[in-house]
Amino acid sequence: MANRSLPSTLGGLRRAVQSGELTHHASVKDEVRANLITRLREGGPLFPGLVGYDDTVIPQVVNALLSKHNFILLGLRGQAKTRLLRSLTALLDEQLPCIAGCELRDDPFHPLCAACRQRIAEGGDDVPIAWLPRDARYVEKLATPDVTIADLIGDVDPIKAARGGRELGDELTMHYGLLPRANRGIFAINELPDLAGKIQVGLFNILQEGDVQIKGYPVRLRLDLLMAFTANPEDYTARGKIITPLKDRIGSEIRTHYAATRQLAMEITAQEAWTARQGAGSIEIPRWVREVVEEVAFQARADRRIDKRSGVSQRLPISVIENVASNAERRALLTGETPSVARIADIYAALPSITGKFELEYEGELKGADAIARELIRGAVANVFAAVLDSFDSSPIVEWFEAGGTLPLEDLTRADEVLARVRKIPGLADSARVVGVDERAPAPLRASAIEFVLEGLASTKRISRSDEKGYMAPETPQPRRARRDEPSLEDMPPMPGGKKRYYN
Repeated sequence: MANRSLPSTLGGLRRAVQSGELTHHASVKDEVRANLITRLREGGPLFPGLVGYDDTVIPQVVNALLSKHNFILLGLRGQAKTRLLRSLTALLDEQLPCIAGCELRDDPFHPLCAACRQRIAEGGDDVPIAWLPRDARYVEKLATPDVTIADLIGDVDPIKAARGGRELGDELTMHYGLLPRANRGIFAINELPDLAGKIQVGLFNILQEGDVQIKGYPVRLRLDLLMAFTANPEDYTARGKIITPLKDRIGSEIRTHYAATRQLAMEITAQEAWTARQGAGSIEIPRWVREVVEEVAFQARADRRIDKRSGVSQRLPISVIENVASNAERRALLTGETPSVARIADIYAALPSITGKFELEYEGELKGADAIARELIRGAVANVFAAVLDSFDSSPIVEWFEAGGTLPLEDLTRADEVLARVRKIPGLADSARVVGVDERAPAPLRASAIEFVLEGLASTKRISRSDEKGYMAPETPQPRRARRDEPSLEDMPPMPGGKKRYYN
């Protein structure tokens, strides 16, 4: 359609439809259904950019659209619900004809508003036609408690009445809300439970009968809409709820979810995160760093001290990997090291991008977000390191630390300095091979691999690590020592009956 001349008048449009040059769909749901059927027959991804939903969410969305259902996506934050809704525009026609200048984007063959009917009655086939691109046919509203019926449906417009010299009851004095203005398109409401209950009642008719009535006017506008909603299940009991009659009128309820595997999550993060930097040379983020960053989110979702009802968004690893890249970039700018390769230390430097991404339960509040974030990183390193733990003999390294050795490493230490410090530790310089890095690799990459091994040994408690001293001997529980003012058992007076006192 975009490659040929489009009719500019109602008469030209009528002739194009009659000759078969253009297709006129009965409704937007029929249009989406027809284009979806074509896509399914052609094969290929229906919603590019959505990772991990191919076998779960997308088939359910397809079934809803084939059934011409309005639907709702239920899921915790950061599960790509809004992105999925916005990608529905790909199933609309590239261009849609409407009567030029109409607020309702009226169908030229079946106009809704009185003004358009009057224009067609007077102008006939000479009425001008406008063409809407598909992106202009998507209208989205974030539900907030202050949204009114006038915002969604419409109201009386006294200014329009005064300017036109009309009575307030005249149909031409109506002010249209978002729903009428989204006519012949997709209308999405995000966070539906946040909409006040009495406003949700205003959606009953559009979902069931397909029409709306603006207060004060005995006129029912039969709108042509595909309605879609999103909601967080937590909101049903926390901030608000979806009233039962409204839920009953929504055709399909589809549950979203987080990525099921670390590999899928890494694909999402790589797609969304901004890591291609300019100004400090190339920045490389090795696979083991990416895996640890992703595993932090998996650890957080399983941690009992973190509120599971609010969820741990995919935005956490996206923000963390961006901060990791930034710390590696800072190291490159300060030390002149090129190329700059991200390390595990950069993840610890990215703590500010972790602590704000989850909500703590009472037990977590007592410990503090910063301490929990550090534990999450250590747990993530341990899980990723477990895959290579048995691939090499770490005993010489552990024995060196047990003999009293310490290895201070900071996030701004140059790679060549890291390699110089680890040469004195038996087997450590060669340990990078466990992640596929040999001595021919660039120094920054080798330093990153060695630091991963060190952090892996620390997270599995074979050695210890502190921010002040760096890596050192593993901590062992010390026997309890009596205080200086604490008497010994021999000095304690006997209990009645000659029995000795014993204290645990």
